[in-house]
Amino acid sequence: MAAIPVRVGPKGRVVVPAPIRKELGIEEGTELMARVEGDGIVLEPRAAALKRLRARFAHIRSDVSLVDELIADRREEARREEEKLQAWLDSRE
Repeated sequence: MAAIPVRVGPKGRVVVPAPIRKELGIEEGTELMARVEGDGIVLEPRAAALKRLRARFAHIRSDVSLVDELIADRREEARREEEKLQAWLDSRE
């Protein structure tokens, strides 16, 4: 589908053109997710956003906790920083 120009109205409101709403099955009350991509704005139905994100992280095993991995990484980084600081302090004695 070709791009359809729209204008921003009062309070930042944008009307999604009817052909786009019809193609994507967007009806009154449909929740859309808004995000910045490059120099533009992307609006997508919530279900489409979830599908995109699930596909993006599909390679991660379900028994893996990304939160636990992030915490472990941060703790290791803090330990290395502490070692550097201690080595620097020891060299000044």
